[in-house]
Formats: sequence, structure tokens, C-alpha cells
Amino acid sequence: MTDISAHCGLRERKKARTRAAIREHALRLFRAQGYAATTVEQIAAAAEVSPSTFFRYYPTKEDVVLRDDFDDRMLEAFQRQPPSLSPVAALRAGIREALASLTQAEWAEFQEMTALGMAIPEVRARMMDELTRTINTVADALARRLGRSPDDLAVRVYAGAVFGALMAVMGPETYSEGRIDPAVFDRADQALAMLESGLPL
Repeated sequence: MTDISAHCGLRERKKARTRAAIREHALRLFRAQGYAATTVEQIAAAAEVSPSTFFRYYPTKEDVVLRDDFDDRMLEAFQRQPPSLSPVAALRAGIREALASLTQAEWAEFQEMTALGMAIPEVRARMMDELTRTINTVADALARRLGRSPDDLAVRVYAGAVFGALMAVMGPETYSEGRIDPAVFDRADQALAMLESGLPL
């Protein structure tokens, strides 16, 4: 059993390294020659993988910008929060913990990808599909925490309300010259606190 677990762990680490390498080389090429001029084939060649391998990790070129490890870290931290916390309080704690776990290099990459996502029209268009996927992922995490079905209407509405609150304070004006205004995370936390308190006006 231990050998099987070790093998699975090694395989997951290898996948994570490949995913990170593809993203790293994609961002380097985007900086050097621009997003539009960079092809999937160029990214795959730089990362020393085949185009088919690229698509196993990222369904589209836009997904290289939109998909990172932050959501996974945040959801893992969310699940670790004590049961005594409400779902929103646990989510706020999970976000804070995930942000605190970022290294300086990871923070710089996070900022760069977020700025690209706001600046490139085709990436912004893809964001809507990604948002739906992320809401589904958060609904699954909420359902596990609450012992309910991910298809429960209340769970899905709750997950949607969370992202509605976040989107209200994280518009294009919060990004400038490839940088995120750090205050946006304080505003996001305040938005979730308002949601937790019933959105008083």
C-alpha cells in the first residue's frame, strides 16, 4: 500500500512540475514576443513537451493564463478550517492562508497572469467559462464541508454569491502595468465579510 501511495505521490509531483514548466515558458514567451504571436507549438517546444501534452494540462492557450495553483491552495486551506467556522469565514481564512503561502516568485507570477487576464480580450472572454468551472469547484468544496450535494440549489447559489461579491471589487481598475493593487485583497475580504453578515446596506 505504501509503494502505491508513494508512486501516486511521485506521479502527482511530476504532473505539477510539468504544469508549472508549461506555464513558466508560456509567460516567458508572452513577455518576449507578445501573447498573440506566441503559439501553443512554441510553448510546448520550450517546455519540451508535445502539443498533445500541452492540451492535457491546459485545454486552450488562454487557460495557461487563467489556471494556476492558487485555487487549489485556497480550497485545500478552506477544507482545513475548523467546522465551527461558517462557510464564508472558512473561505476568508483559506484565501488569507493561500496568499500567505505564496513565495515572492509565485506572487510575481500570480500578478503577471492576473494582469494578462484583464488585458487580453480573448483571455477575458475565456474567463466566463473558467468562472463557471471555478464556481462548480467551490460548490463541490462547500458541499463536502456541509455534508450536502453539490447540486443543492442553496449550495450553488451560495458559491455564486461568493464570486459575485469578489467580482464586484476586483475589476480592471485594480490592475495597472502588470501589477495588482494589494489593497484589492483587503476589499475582497471586506466584501466577503459583508456577505457573511447578510449584505447590510
